[in-house]
Amino acid sequence: MRVIKEQTQVLMVDIQEKLVPHMSNPKRLLENCAKLIKGLQLLELPFILNEQYPKGIGKTQGSLQELVGSSEAYEKFTFSCCQTQSTMDAICAMDKKFVIVFGIEAHVCVMQSVLDLLEAGFIPVVVCDCVDSRKPSDTDFALKRMIQAGAVPTTLESLLFELCVSAKNPIFKGISQLIK
Repeated sequence: MRVIKEQTQVLMVDIQEKLVPHMSNPKRLLENCAKLIKGLQLLELPFILNEQYPKGIGKTQGSLQELVGSSEAYEKFTFSCCQTQSTMDAICAMDKKFVIVFGIEAHVCVMQSVLDLLEAGFIPVVVCDCVDSRKPSDTDFALKRMIQAGAVPTTLESLLFELCVSAKNPIFKGISQLIK
C-alpha cells in the first residue's frame, strides 16, 4: 500500500523538553525528527502535536517547536493521543486516512496512539527512525507490536521520497538536500 500525500496527516507525539534527554539516542532522534518535519513541511502536510502533561514534562523540545511554528499542541494526560477528545476530533476533522506518527516514548504513547488509530479505521505510518524510548529493547518490541497490529513501518528518507513520488516534483531538490 502506497502512502498518498493528499490523504495524509501528521501526528507528533510528546517530543518534550524533559523527556528527550532520557531517550536511548536523543541526538539521533532530534536530528531525524528535524529532517522529517522539514520534509513534511515542504510537502505541506498538516500537523497535529501532542504534549503529555506539559506543566510537568515541559513543552515540545525547542528546536522542533521552532520548526513546527504555529501548529497547535494538544495537551493530554492519557498515554494515547487518541484518548484525548480534542486530538481525536482534530484527526477526524482532517478526513485523511493515513496518519504519519513519530515521537516518544515508542512503547507507551506512540504505540497506544497507533493501536487506537488502527481501531478507529486509520492507517498509521510509523517512522521507525523517528521514535525512541529510554531502552532500545522497548523501542524494538513496540515497533514489532505496532507492525504486527497493522501499522505501516517506514523510515524518514523512504517516506519523504514516497510522498514526493518523482524526481520531477519541484519539492524533490529540497527533500534531497535534507537527506544528504
